[in-house]
Amino acid sequence: MVEQASTAQPPPLPSAVLAAGRATRKTRVGEVVSSSMNKTIVVRTTTRVPHPKFGKIVKQQRKFYAHDEENKAKTGDHVRIMETRPLSKLKRWRLVEVLKK
Repeated sequence: MVEQASTAQPPPLPSAVLAAGRATRKTRVGEVVSSSMNKTIVVRTTTRVPHPKFGKIVKQQRKFYAHDEENKAKTGDHVRIMETRPLSKLKRWRLVEVLKK
């Protein structure tokens, strides 16, 4: 007896998802603080925001762990990173390009 391959189709996506497509992923520009790990860099970004009560512009710094497949970025480089799926416990970003060495 010959079994036929199942040609079952997955359920259709909701129309809201099809119409809107996929959301654009966030990007950040920052400086590489550490590149000592294999295929991982730590990027520090600085944003300038007004203080909620006093209005003075203050700097907020944040560190992101990013995936660097080819180990291109070195400490001190300015890079662009993009949001991605979780790659490990801390990594949710990946290296897009090295802007300035």
